[in-house]
Amino acid sequence: MQLHLVVNTFGSDLQRRYGEKIYKLTLHGGFSCPNRDGTIGSGGCTFCNVASIIDESIQVKSIADQLVSQAHQMKKSKRYLAYFQAYTSTYAEVAILKNMYEQALNSADIVGLCVGTRPDCVPNEALDLLAGYQSQGFEVWLELGLQTAHDKTLHDINRGHTFNDYHQTVQKARNLGIKVCTHLIIGLPKETKQDNLITLERVLNSGVDGLKLHPLHIVDGSIMAKAWRAGRINILSLDEYVDIAGDIIRQTPANIVYHRISANARKPTLLAPDWCENHWQSMNAVDHNLRQYGVQGSAIGDEYCFKE
Repeated sequence: MQLHLVVNTFGSDLQRRYGEKIYKLTLHGGFSCPNRDGTIGSGGCTFCNVASIIDESIQVKSIADQLVSQAHQMKKSKRYLAYFQAYTSTYAEVAILKNMYEQALNSADIVGLCVGTRPDCVPNEALDLLAGYQSQGFEVWLELGLQTAHDKTLHDINRGHTFNDYHQTVQKARNLGIKVCTHLIIGLPKETKQDNLITLERVLNSGVDGLKLHPLHIVDGSIMAKAWRAGRINILSLDEYVDIAGDIIRQTPANIVYHRISANARKPTLLAPDWCENHWQSMNAVDHNLRQYGVQGSAIGDEYCFKE
């Protein structure tokens, strides 16, 4: 599979700009989430079980120790991006954020930060901090978990924020020159392909630099798991996911960087669908779809063309 020939992938984008492969090292900063600690809600998002995404046992290690451990396991690159993924990685006092981020940036192997967070938890002080690192020459990406642009769905999945919260944060970030990567879930309950395409349009109109696509998967310990077991949630087949993801990518301008086109979880945490256990299966299927029906941007006359 050579996905970079049909999609403007994050890996190929980094290699073009840095002249070598740059990999992400996933870090756990021990952050919480206002949708779990009672600040704006409790129980978290209905699809959420963060333990299925990252091993929470690593949070007891220092940032420096996590970097060393992961870099040793990776053995694929000499330079990396520090990715604060778990929970809400801007949800702390700015002094705490500064200390955490700079523990990572002080490593000679780190070229920048990717900071995952919620659209409603990015104070101006955090944006100024990130903009400062960018002005020093570091690669900085603000990763916003939007999931959908439809407020009704956001309410139904207990996100605790609106699309306007997202839009306002994106405007502030882009005014400071900070790159934004937006996470979207395909297959949320009661959403159709048209709903997904409307979400893409609204996200593009707000201004975005990167996208991550995730199939909805049901994980043990989530609120959705109960509804799925009761037969109240339908899960997309691989073919259905590929059809929607392919159309979304074809309607995405060629300059937008795709950080991810699918995602996976491990059993026994993963309950459904089974095909989410192997993300290579879905990535290969999306790659085939794009080669057959058109590459990124082809549906809007902005066809992606990979250049060495």
